[in-house]
Amino acid sequence: MAVSRSDLLAWLNELLQLNYTKIEQCGTGGAYCQILDSIYGDLPMARVKMNAKHEYEFVANFKVMQNVFKAKKIDKPIPIEKLVKCKMQDNLEFLQWMKRFWDSNYGGQGYDAVGRRRGAPAEPPATIAPLSTGARSASAALGVGRSGGKTPISGHRAGSTQPNEAMQALQTQLREMSTHMEGLEKERDFYFAKLRDIEILVQQQTETLESQGKEDDNLKEIQKILYSTEDGFEVPENAAVDEEETF
Repeated sequence: MAVSRSDLLAWLNELLQLNYTKIEQCGTGGAYCQILDSIYGDLPMARVKMNAKHEYEFVANFKVMQNVFKAKKIDKPIPIEKLVKCKMQDNLEFLQWMKRFWDSNYGGQGYDAVGRRRGAPAEPPATIAPLSTGARSASAALGVGRSGGKTPISGHRAGSTQPNEAMQALQTQLREMSTHMEGLEKERDFYFAKLRDIEILVQQQTETLESQGKEDDNLKEIQKILYSTEDGFEVPENAAVDEEETF
């Protein structure tokens, strides 16, 4: 029988000494990793980022978990692409499976959750919220869109805290946008570096084979994918090309 959301959260918070308030917060991957660690006690918790904020960090946590599944021969696919979106239903189904797995494999030994994660924050992870949320807050503070509102923004009543609230909401929105953009840039650089490493390895192997009068169709297909373009992403004909970079 499926365990309810409230019961799952109560179990998770008690086992791992966390303060999660929503199932979807498990989408960061940290809690799932530590559930496994409570069973086996040998998961590399130093590589798990419990306070992950960006999707590429969530993916890194799940990669750690994936390695444990492989090492322990756990025959269960991990739907990483769905879980990292922090949707409630996807994470509810996976957490229910994790609870059943834990019930079947936990040996009853004591578990120092805080010690194992070396005192990493136990507060609920702040998953990235849509930027429109902050925009709506700012609009509400400014009184935009209220039916029947006749007081101009600059003509607030004496004693009103409306402008101050509006400024705070806009500053919050700006911080959210800045954090979001920083995360996207890090994620872009993370995957670009991987592609660049692949390109170099393929190029080196291709040159080695060519010097031996050989070729590899698989390498040619990989290069074809690496150098393919789509509408809107073509390199301009007159653009300067960095001799060391091929992307």
